[in-house]
Amino acid sequence: MHLLIIVIALLALAYFLNQVMQKNNHAQDGKPLPAAGRDAAHQSQLDRAASAQAVAFISEGKLFYRAAHGETRQLHSPYVQEMLDKMEKHRERHAWKQGTSFGVSASGAWRQFDGEGEQINATAMQFDDQRRILYFLQDAGMGGLFSYDLETGTEKRILHRQNLALTDMHLDQGSGKLLASSMNKTGIANLVMLNREGEEFRELTGGDTLDTSPCWIPDAEKQILYQSTGIARNQSGVTLAYGNASIQMLDIKNGAVTPVLDDPQYDFLHPRVCPQGNLHFIRRPYEVPRYDTSNALLDTLFFPFRLLRAVFHYLNFFSMMYSRKPLTSASGPALNADLKEIILKGKRIDAEKALKKEAMVNGVPSLVPVSWQLVSRNRQGNETVLATNVAAYDMRADGSIVYSNGRGVFLLGSGRQSGLILKSELIADVISQ
Repeated sequence: MHLLIIVIALLALAYFLNQVMQKNNHAQDGKPLPAAGRDAAHQSQLDRAASAQAVAFISEGKLFYRAAHGETRQLHSPYVQEMLDKMEKHRERHAWKQGTSFGVSASGAWRQFDGEGEQINATAMQFDDQRRILYFLQDAGMGGLFSYDLETGTEKRILHRQNLALTDMHLDQGSGKLLASSMNKTGIANLVMLNREGEEFRELTGGDTLDTSPCWIPDAEKQILYQSTGIARNQSGVTLAYGNASIQMLDIKNGAVTPVLDDPQYDFLHPRVCPQGNLHFIRRPYEVPRYDTSNALLDTLFFPFRLLRAVFHYLNFFSMMYSRKPLTSASGPALNADLKEIILKGKRIDAEKALKKEAMVNGVPSLVPVSWQLVSRNRQGNETVLATNVAAYDMRADGSIVYSNGRGVFLLGSGRQSGLILKSELIADVISQ
């Protein structure tokens, strides 16, 4: 009898302990992870999502593509290769002039016949569909719109014109209409619209302004947003300064322009509208141009030296023409430009200084300051800073955002966390598939 009671007691104790353990397990499942655990889990999930992104970007005028879970590769344009071959033939034809009086330029230095001064750069790009990408190439005199098949490597020339320079393309997949900014040799930029076949070319804006970064507004096919900057000129038409960049809305049907965001203290760049109707843009402080009186004083002091330098080059030219010898050994090969300074979004940036000073994103050094912010503004006017150190970004059809800090491309997550997609040397623009 006592033995039976002991057995029953043990079974009851075992049942009780089992129930307690199950409750603890359920409680643990229902509890949120500690903050550190949540952040690590979210970051791991974000990194996996980032590796699945297919993106393209422009770096130093070259076009690069990275497939989902793939490696970054440069897209080599057959047109560019054809032009390079022509430059090489030109160099070979004029090689005999090197070292002779025929190879002397008006400045007294040697002419360059190797074609190094000619560059063909990619200035804009857009994904046309899952396997094709549209991009614009231009050199000193010509510009063309091309289509590239990512699977076969086949290139199609869509539009090719003299003095055509397009940037900041934005394609509406539904209608096939392509917005772009057309740069003019006079220093202005106006918006244009055409279709993906290069037809129905139409100018949308005019005036002495820089109208760039146009975008379609979802569910409003006759209205677009764009970035606009005023130009200050003197009486001779020489550009003195640029105003702050504002965001404007254009009604294509009647040509009416409505200000959306304008603040003398800030530049508002690259507007995009998400599927929820929120406006996204890059905000950075506007730098007021200043001309110090010390500049005028320095110009006055250096005027005699600059005049003597001009006279020297004039005499050096004749020395090279008749004796084939320069007046000084300094008239050697042409010097390359200082690559430490780059221009991103119209601003000159000391890349070397930025990489040492600016904050990192996921361990990747930034080329732009923390004050370059990606901002989301809802219909009520409430603003949220989504990311800092943003040089360029693109919005996918589902509203997710891919952005760059100039040295890396990231997938934006919640809580200002970002997943690293890739690293590169200099990223001027980025798009996501």
